[in-house]
Amino acid sequence: MKQLRPPLLIGILCLLVCSSCKVKYSLSGGSIPEGMKTMAVLFFENTAPQVVPTLSNEFTEALKERIRSQSGLSMVTSDADGIMEGRITGYSITSSAVEGNNRAALNKLTITVNVKYTNNVKTDDSFEQSFSRFVEFSGQIQSQESELIRQINQMLTEDIYNRAFANW
Repeated sequence: MKQLRPPLLIGILCLLVCSSCKVKYSLSGGSIPEGMKTMAVLFFENTAPQVVPTLSNEFTEALKERIRSQSGLSMVTSDADGIMEGRITGYSITSSAVEGNNRAALNKLTITVNVKYTNNVKTDDSFEQSFSRFVEFSGQIQSQESELIRQINQMLTEDIYNRAFANW
């Protein structure tokens, strides 16, 4: 019985020490500034030379959903602690690999957005930056365009979220 006491005592001491430490962590890797409760994501207009009619709305909603699901911030339309705004500046399809008969074996869809983030709580974290992502695909764009856009929007919104809240 006496042999069990030292390990038990050490275990209790470890629990006390660990419970007195306070660690703040987030599964998303982001750190929301203290005092920030609300976010406004304004409509991202599509000013790219090639326009996909649904892209503006799909991107704006994807960014709202990313922030809402990973930060817990409330979405508002005015008087926000943080504001995301910008525009879609690029949408292009280029060949990235050519077959022997000069046909594209692999294509690349690229979307570029310019984002202005205003942090009214911690103004030093505000930024304006261009973000660009692409996916490669084979075949015709028409049959897979909406899924490719969804994939790129997912990557872009992750990059923007990380830049705003994880300083990556």
